[in-house]
Amino acid sequence: MKPPPPTLEQIFDDHIRILATVLRPGTVKHYRCSVRRFLTYLHAAFPQVRKLGQLRRDPHLLGWLRFLGEQDPPLGNSVRDQYLIKLRRLFHDLADNGHALPPDLIRREDFPPPDHYLPKPLSPEDDRRLEQELRHTDDLVSNALLLLRATGLRIGEGIDLPLDCLRQISATQWALHVPLGKLHTERWVPVQDDTRRILARILELRTLAPPHGLLHSQDFLLPRYRQPEAWYAVLRRTLAQVAQRAGCTSPVTPHRLRHSFASEMLRLGVSLPALMQLLGHNDIRMTLRYVQVTQQDLQREFHRARLNTTTPLHPIPKLPLPATTTPVQADIPAIHDAIAATQHLLQLFRRQLHDDKSRCKLRRLSQRLLKLRHELDSLADAEK
Repeated sequence: MKPPPPTLEQIFDDHIRILATVLRPGTVKHYRCSVRRFLTYLHAAFPQVRKLGQLRRDPHLLGWLRFLGEQDPPLGNSVRDQYLIKLRRLFHDLADNGHALPPDLIRREDFPPPDHYLPKPLSPEDDRRLEQELRHTDDLVSNALLLLRATGLRIGEGIDLPLDCLRQISATQWALHVPLGKLHTERWVPVQDDTRRILARILELRTLAPPHGLLHSQDFLLPRYRQPEAWYAVLRRTLAQVAQRAGCTSPVTPHRLRHSFASEMLRLGVSLPALMQLLGHNDIRMTLRYVQVTQQDLQREFHRARLNTTTPLHPIPKLPLPATTTPVQADIPAIHDAIAATQHLLQLFRRQLHDDKSRCKLRRLSQRLLKLRHELDSLADAEK
């Protein structure tokens, strides 16, 4: 007896299992969520569709796009964008594997415009109050949050830091080794003495963890008596509580600590390419989204640049001119140089004028001199 054909759920699930061998668990979870949302809509609106070959852009995919836009509360553009990216990838993969799927089920114009948010670093006052409160609390979680602020790590990178993350680079230089993370890259983050003291305090408090928690924590800085998912919740909740006690004027999340680190590094003079490496980005445009340049920053940079200027900002180049009005030697090269110098002076003078009519006249004079130089060149060639 011929087995029944696989359902749409089974087809998608089998391929997601293959993707799970190379993708991070969080990404696989997003794929499953996107498929679940799409198939739930498809079965409710078009119950007759049971095969991939029956899918059509209109009405199935366009109907789903309208459905996403009508949600209450409405879905953000970034959420809808992720649904479309995941589903389009699955459609392409399944088509490459021999499934009968029409092309262009999801097109570029279907993607919503990306949301562009301003960076959200803490104000200097909130930053100081938060640091004081975290140091006053002085437990394992508060020191882990201090480490995130001092290094600009993502919260997941902080949770997964290895026990031997602090490395000595030279006699006086130390760095934090951040292993493969969100973008599948590793990096080194330079640290100061204060950050080294925070790490030493974490190691000291780590020994007070329950023995069963340390049993499987040999490779991690933060003990595994909590699962990584639990650490996320604990760090976020603790930071919100500490920020409230410190009197911060706005809600604080771990990612705002990363924004604050980026803005602080920029103000201290770190270049954007170096900051991109510190943050673990692979695109400078992502780094620019993390930094905030305020009007105060602009004023400071402008006046600093002016104070450091020892030469005119726009020096005017000068051509060597003959010492007298008559050439030292009356020949074609000397006349050629004199005309070139005159052209140069006309150009400089023309740029200083604001009257368009006068500028036009000088431009015509300069063109006549250029023709004269060409005639001299022809004369010189004829004499050879």
